[in-house]
Amino acid sequence: MSPATENDDEQPAWQKTKSKKAALQAKAIQPFLDQPPNAVYNTITAIADVEELATRIAKREFTAHDVVSAYIRKAAIAHQKTNCLTEVLFSDALRRANELDAHLAHHSTPIGPLHGIPITLKDQFDVQGSDTTLGYSGRAFAPAARDAVLVEMLKGMGAVVLAKTNLPQSIMWCETENPLWGLTTHPLNPAFTPGGSTGGEGALLVLQGSLVGWGTDIGGSVRIPAHMCGLYGFKPSSGRLPYHGVPVSTEGQEHVPSVVGPLARSLASVHLVTKAVIDAKPWELDPKVLPLPWRGHAYREMQSRPLVFGLLIDDGVVKVHPPIERVVQEVAAKLREAGHEVIDWDATGHAECIRIMDQYYTADGGEDITRAVSAGGDPFLPHVSALVNRAPAISVYEYWQLNRAKVAAQKAYLDKWRRIRSPKSGREVDVLLTPTMPHSAVPHRACRWVGYTKVWNFLDYTACVLPVGRVDRRLDVARTAAGVAGYVPRSEIDRWNWSLYDPEGMEGMPLSVQLVGQRLEEEKVLGAAQVVERLLRMSSS
Repeated sequence: MSPATENDDEQPAWQKTKSKKAALQAKAIQPFLDQPPNAVYNTITAIADVEELATRIAKREFTAHDVVSAYIRKAAIAHQKTNCLTEVLFSDALRRANELDAHLAHHSTPIGPLHGIPITLKDQFDVQGSDTTLGYSGRAFAPAARDAVLVEMLKGMGAVVLAKTNLPQSIMWCETENPLWGLTTHPLNPAFTPGGSTGGEGALLVLQGSLVGWGTDIGGSVRIPAHMCGLYGFKPSSGRLPYHGVPVSTEGQEHVPSVVGPLARSLASVHLVTKAVIDAKPWELDPKVLPLPWRGHAYREMQSRPLVFGLLIDDGVVKVHPPIERVVQEVAAKLREAGHEVIDWDATGHAECIRIMDQYYTADGGEDITRAVSAGGDPFLPHVSALVNRAPAISVYEYWQLNRAKVAAQKAYLDKWRRIRSPKSGREVDVLLTPTMPHSAVPHRACRWVGYTKVWNFLDYTACVLPVGRVDRRLDVARTAAGVAGYVPRSEIDRWNWSLYDPEGMEGMPLSVQLVGQRLEEEKVLGAAQVVERLLRMSSS
């Protein structure tokens, strides 16, 4: 027996799986790296707006084949730089692009609003004939029998699936790393994380390897990568977009439901794809989707009058870094100048919501995640080990009491929203303006506090993240001197957050604001986001 064979026999099963998947992935990517670039590719991938690209394909300014080829090349390069891909579907994507071109040539009309639009999917979405690993080696080489409902709908509108993207072990984390696929790095600095758990999508989109990325969000998993990578990210309420066919860690729990949402390089793209899916009546395919059509009047109404924004700068647990506070305050100032009302919104109720939510994370004693990790013999990453060993499983009775506490906290927050009024107009707050995270992108394995995002999952509220600037040590120097040197941390987690602040190392990292509406207020939040986006564009022009 040769030494190589002996070593292979001694290799753990999960490492053998990892090696096989890596070899298949490299084989699927390499031919597209070897091809010379086409002069039109950069022109195509520079278009950030779905509607513009779809229109130009429909007018035959670009073929779907050229569009998909351009994005495949960028995706392959992005993977080389950040390790963002998992399942690679490039050859299938080109075949589909050729079919779309043939359809357009024969019928002279596109098959739907996303005809030829390249999309990518977090490695949770079932795609027929492809693995859905969730980053677990035990789920490898078990291809899905059919597409997830969302994937089926997007394909029916003409979208072309290029690949799946990386996510963290257990999914329940704000970074992106697992033993099967490895660590995904930030496009601007490989020592930093792009966020998580939809971090592969974030890294890929920044490098123009996709036009729309679809992820899931149970505690900020769409919004955190959007924030750290300078993208737009949208978290609807549960029951608005289809989740069927999207496996997830702790699948089956209903207390804090995971939701699907898009990331994109333009707000218009987020709006278009969200509306397109809702217009296609997903409730006819997914029994958990509410039969709630798109309410265009609510979207337009938010853009037709002065709005009342509730301003939340501090969640009372972890204070944000100076650059975060700066950009949120800058947006608030622009809103006031434009005639909108901005009133203070306190963090009453946040700590209680998070206290209850954290108990849900360990309600099964970590059994579901432990089973998934152990199925392939994967090693536990430290944060996953800490999560599954945090607390023992609770009884059904204790679970019922936790549900009672959840509803009570949700009712208290609803009452708070009804109670707080503008002192000037007496009107109720339309949406909240808040930070997304207490910091920008940070070094790998340093992200710990996601209270600014997960509280809205607990309440099942709608939230949208918009990029608004970057860390700038010149602008933040005064705030840094006054706000950091004399700051006394409230707790160990607050101390940890402040120990991360490094305006030199974080220089140029993207920053965002988060807009939050109440449950099932997708149209209102996207309408308010359009108001903010318009103001930001006016101030930068």
